[in-house]
Amino acid sequence: MDLDMLNMFVIAGGTLAIPILAFVASFLLWPSALIRIYYWYWRRALGMQVRYANYNDYQFCYSYRGRPGYRPSILMLHGFSAHKDMWLSIVKFLPKNLHLVCVDMPGHEGTTRSDLDDYSISGQAKRIHQFVECIKLNRKPFHLVGTSMGGNVAGVYAAQYPEDICSLTLICPAGLPSTTDSKFIKQLRELQESRRIDRIPLIPSTPEEMADMLKLCSYVRFKVPQQILQGLVDVRIPHNEFYRKLFLEIVDEKSRHSLHENMSKIKAPTQVIWGKQDQVLDVSGASVLASAIPDCHVYILENCGHSVVVERPRKTANLILEFLALLHSIDNNKKQA
Repeated sequence: MDLDMLNMFVIAGGTLAIPILAFVASFLLWPSALIRIYYWYWRRALGMQVRYANYNDYQFCYSYRGRPGYRPSILMLHGFSAHKDMWLSIVKFLPKNLHLVCVDMPGHEGTTRSDLDDYSISGQAKRIHQFVECIKLNRKPFHLVGTSMGGNVAGVYAAQYPEDICSLTLICPAGLPSTTDSKFIKQLRELQESRRIDRIPLIPSTPEEMADMLKLCSYVRFKVPQQILQGLVDVRIPHNEFYRKLFLEIVDEKSRHSLHENMSKIKAPTQVIWGKQDQVLDVSGASVLASAIPDCHVYILENCGHSVVVERPRKTANLILEFLALLHSIDNNKKQA
């Protein structure tokens, strides 16, 4: 092997070594940065674009794909302490020609956070209505999807602004009384009795607490490396004070049963998807909704917990598409009759 060829291999090896070493360093030293890069890459790969919309001095951050067409646009509302990118696992299985909008909920990620804002479920529904008007999403009725806290907000939105939506999907929604206490509710009661309400299971501050939260939210046991757990915690810690304030707001008397108080006003065709092994919000809530909403389609997913969007993304996407296709078929039949 001559000297020139040896130099070529050394240069090539060095060129490959730099990104590899950078990745390893990020994984070991700055896992939170790696997580952000991961979401950025995934958004780009799926064609989701990030935009901002302003309502007076209030800023909404959202991602979208596609344009409004003959099929309803879909607006997705995430759960407590999450962000718009949690929907990417479902977006992956939705047609690219559908108009999708995923917004950061009030106070979350890129959307304005203010101590003066109303973070009750009703207050959040009003903010989402402002966002909808900002981007003119309600030029035509759209399909609204919400999970957990976002499901509570989505249900109240459907009740308060019925002209905006054509249909509704609620995934393990909060805001309902339950005849059976979930593991999470039992944990909260124990914390209240011991006056340790600052240790809310959904607000982890250590990798161990993050692992416990993942076990609480998921029936499927994901093997998450310690570095990634640390990264997930590092991303959340700067926001934990806000999450505590928000949590106390949404479990307050004003918001705790908001969906239950408004469900009789929901007139849009409604789909309910719930994980049978949900340990955060008991699956019995599905029957509560089914008994109150006239046109309600319930789907209980076996071997699935609270994190339906992460645990069963393909199935969830297919259920939403099948529900929209069914409504489209019914609408066409009505027009032909």
